[in-house]
Amino acid sequence: MAAQPTKLTTPSILLASLAAIGASICCVVPLALVLMGISGAWIANLTALDAWRPWFSAATLLCLAVAFWTVYGPSSRCRSDGVCISPNTLARRRRWLWLATIGIAILLLFPYYVGWFF
Repeated sequence: MAAQPTKLTTPSILLASLAAIGASICCVVPLALVLMGISGAWIANLTALDAWRPWFSAATLLCLAVAFWTVYGPSSRCRSDGVCISPNTLARRRRWLWLATIGIAILLLFPYYVGWFF
């Protein structure tokens, strides 16, 4: 019988995604609002969050490190009580982790490549 060795991967990916959104909010949100046709002087206030970007980026990388350790670490296949996870489930988790990592990298690097579009 296969069981899940740990439930730490999903919260780590969710926290990393939220931190990546926080890290890119100074650039992504104003651009998204302008593309939707919403404008105003108050949009400039969103750049005040730029000072927090290094902290959000560090939190993102830390959460991704925890998620990767959970999925690829020594305890990823079997728990201490001997119950092991099926290889198909482990492969699916790894695939979702890599997809989430790509999306998070796109958000984290947005302030650096947005200049190429304008």
